[in-house]
Amino acid sequence: MANRVRTLVLTDDQRAALRRAVRAKGSPARVVERARIVLLAAQGVPGVQIAERVGCSEPTVIRWRSRFADRGLSGLSDAPRSGKPATIPQEVRDEILSITLTQPPVELGITHWSSRLLAERLRRAGKPVSHATVARVWKHFGIQPHRSGTFKFSCDPELEAKVRDIVGLYLNPPEEAVVLCVDEKSQIQALDRTAPILPLRPGLPESRTHDYVRHGTTTLFAALEVATGQVTDACYDRHRHEEFLKFLKQVAKAYPRVKLHVVADNYATHKHPAVNAWLAKNPRITMHFTPTSGSWMNLVETFFGIITRQAIRRGTFTSVADLQAAIGTYIQAWNQRCEPFRWVKDADTILAKATRPKTTNTQDTSVTRH
Repeated sequence: MANRVRTLVLTDDQRAALRRAVRAKGSPARVVERARIVLLAAQGVPGVQIAERVGCSEPTVIRWRSRFADRGLSGLSDAPRSGKPATIPQEVRDEILSITLTQPPVELGITHWSSRLLAERLRRAGKPVSHATVARVWKHFGIQPHRSGTFKFSCDPELEAKVRDIVGLYLNPPEEAVVLCVDEKSQIQALDRTAPILPLRPGLPESRTHDYVRHGTTTLFAALEVATGQVTDACYDRHRHEEFLKFLKQVAKAYPRVKLHVVADNYATHKHPAVNAWLAKNPRITMHFTPTSGSWMNLVETFFGIITRQAIRRGTFTSVADLQAAIGTYIQAWNQRCEPFRWVKDADTILAKATRPKTTNTQDTSVTRH
């Protein structure tokens, strides 16, 4: 008799929470695994296939599927461990948090606290606390003083219109037209190491010398077709408007007799009078520009990141021609195995995060140019 598979029904909030757990960079592997199991189970995927796709055993799939069915999202958390839990006095924990979230004294000459420096300060104040205790409190509350992030608000007065335009192309592309993301990756260096690379070995990573010989640079122009992930490319010595226009003509020739919607950033060469004059003579090509400080909306940037990691950064090239040949080989292989990048955020979600909150002391830079 076949085993009966429990069909999971997810609410919109549960599905969103599970997807965030899968996508979050800092999610522990066990959390990602459990979230993927539940998401696949909700799609009706059998347990055996879930185990193969997630990389776990079928009993693991059954366990977390059952726990979610019984207790929802809380069922995916680890059960309390046996033994006496570590106890930290409330006043000590509060003081650790209070000091951590304030700027260190100027006389220390540091920009942020370390667990040892904070523990030393508490000991001098007559509260003997180990650095391990400080670290446990930080872990419990998700505090990571050693990490920092960056952010930037767009000052483009047409921010909302440009975001909605580009997101609309990604989520609802025009019929009988091709959407392309175009940009250039400039100053790619042809680096040759001063000694042969030591290959990968069990227990040892691939190793290379820190010094190198620089044989020159090239600029990669690429046009990513959003619907397929296919890339049209060219390498030039420079990246002026002449090279950009030459590449646009190459792209137009690669997609004859079809309307083209080209997404590009605000680099000056993309708006050069010579480029605009050529576009006026070729009305089947429409340019769409990302907002200022919003080039991350151009999907070809994702491809540039991939080719950098997989073919350029760890490569050894004896000449610019060698580098260009390697880029060409990679893109040829990419076009045989590629899949489209899928845009998932709608315009409202992006605008909610990309707009600086208004206060009494600041202006909304999404609508005001400084």
